[in-house]
Amino acid sequence: KKPTARSRPATKRAPAKKAATRKVPAKRPSKPAADPHAEHTMPGMDMSGANAADPHAGHDMSQMSGMNPAPATATGEHTGHDMSAMPGMDMAPGQPTQHDMSSMPGMATVPVGTDLKPGNAPAPAPSPVLAASRYYGEAAMSDANRDLRREHGGMTYYQVLFNLAEYQARKGGDGYRWDGEAWIGGDINRLTLKSEGEGTFGKPLEAAEVQALYSRALDPYWNLQAGVRYDFKPNPSRTYATVGIEGLAPYWFDVEGALFLSDKGDVLGRAEAWYDERVTQFFVLQPRVEANFAAQDVRQDGIGSGLTDLELGLRLRYEKSREFAPYIGVSWERQFGDTARFTRARGDDTGGFSFVAGVRTWF
Repeated sequence: KKPTARSRPATKRAPAKKAATRKVPAKRPSKPAADPHAEHTMPGMDMSGANAADPHAGHDMSQMSGMNPAPATATGEHTGHDMSAMPGMDMAPGQPTQHDMSSMPGMATVPVGTDLKPGNAPAPAPSPVLAASRYYGEAAMSDANRDLRREHGGMTYYQVLFNLAEYQARKGGDGYRWDGEAWIGGDINRLTLKSEGEGTFGKPLEAAEVQALYSRALDPYWNLQAGVRYDFKPNPSRTYATVGIEGLAPYWFDVEGALFLSDKGDVLGRAEAWYDERVTQFFVLQPRVEANFAAQDVRQDGIGSGLTDLELGLRLRYEKSREFAPYIGVSWERQFGDTARFTRARGDDTGGFSFVAGVRTWF
């Protein structure tokens, strides 16, 4: 027999290391919670009712500091407890507690403040003097209060404004025109002076008037005005009692309206409005309308009843500086009714177009 092949001895592998296991110590049986009162001998404490539902059953609280028994008629979980000796509980005799105990069983609170039911008692009268008067004296605070009001809206202001001051190039002779006002006062009361007029170069002044008015603010946007108006031209001169209103209408329209009663009994009226439309940062376009009325014919002044004349204008001004703004534009005027008839009888024109150039200025 052939000798069997010698088998190669198997290579020995290193024994695998066993994963280290951590032994968890076995849980010790938990001891029952220690009774904080175990083996305590408390005077006046009967522990026979330990299994009762009430945690304080059988306790005689009279021996503990701050625990006074309540009358037998009181009920509740904290019956007989005097809270004044507990930390954070300041309960003076006869004073209501500051803690809301209404949610605790058996605790009823007395309503105070805004919890009270509404009544009909009159409100207390406000103090007639300033609170600081108690420290600085009423005389000193009266002067300080007057200065405070004056510095916050009670000051005296003034302004002089020429809305129109222009040269008019028109058929039949070039002319000029002005329309302005000046006022001084505060936010409520003011003294106002108004003036307007027109003429033709090389001829006498055609029309000129001045008004002295007392202006009273009705609200932040409207003023009531009353005073007198005096017409220098045309001859003969006239004096009128004046009442009117001016202000800022919705959408920023400046509006003026007035009625005039002359010393001869003649009644006239005037209405005008304009609007500033800012085209760019410096250019402002101002459309303007003015209408005059009369209740009767005034032949010596060449005025007929009804709508006497109407003026429509459109002016573009350059407002690099608001105090001095030059402008150019066009104006259209027309007389109506008997007024136009009286004008034609004198041989004058009843209206037409004018190219204007002027300046709007104020200070």
